[in-house]
Amino acid sequence: MCGRYGFGNPARMGTLPLGVELPPLEARFNVAPSQAVPIVVQGRSGSRRAGLARWGLVPSWADDPSIGNRLANARGDTVATKPSFRGAFKARRALLPADRFYEWQVLEGQKVKQPWCIQLPDDAPFCFGGLWEQWVPHAGSDGASDAVSLVTCCLITTEPNATMTPIHDRMPVIVAPADYAAWLDPGTPAPVAQALIRPWEGPMHAFPVSTYVNAPRNEGPACSAPLS
Repeated sequence: MCGRYGFGNPARMGTLPLGVELPPLEARFNVAPSQAVPIVVQGRSGSRRAGLARWGLVPSWADDPSIGNRLANARGDTVATKPSFRGAFKARRALLPADRFYEWQVLEGQKVKQPWCIQLPDDAPFCFGGLWEQWVPHAGSDGASDAVSLVTCCLITTEPNATMTPIHDRMPVIVAPADYAAWLDPGTPAPVAQALIRPWEGPMHAFPVSTYVNAPRNEGPACSAPLS
């Protein structure tokens, strides 16, 4: 799974060919599930919009939004069939801009996993492939509810590429800019969208970082500073 990521240079994310302006963002180096993240979505009218969503998908049918705590990631091999994700995969795919993500490597004989930061060359921005949902609280027997509606999202993961294989057995899907339109379009046939769930084929660089990133409360460039 992918449990953390970041956008250390938000201004550069504006260079992505998203067709819409992202909301104002502060630099983040340790984004964790349950936090607000930028997403780009497209409706059936063809218009795109950008905004913030809570990381951790809450299906529209859920009674309790706490289910999102367990749905930060969706496996690409079952996303089209699992009840929690299949509706969103069919009609509510999203792009999540970023410029780094983290994974934790199991080390033989070690109790503590080694965190790694993974980026594209020149720390270029990119977009994860994800899903989004609009959750509306269900009214109680008295017709009222104290809960508020939520826009939530998740990342999709797939098999690792050559860079990721020594580190972890999964990696987040990174959508190539040439595929943004097909990924976002609700009218794209499911088999075509499924074919875009694949390991990143371009170059990447990965480097170990301090366990400082392990704590969600920690933030700043130290989270992705290479170990000396």
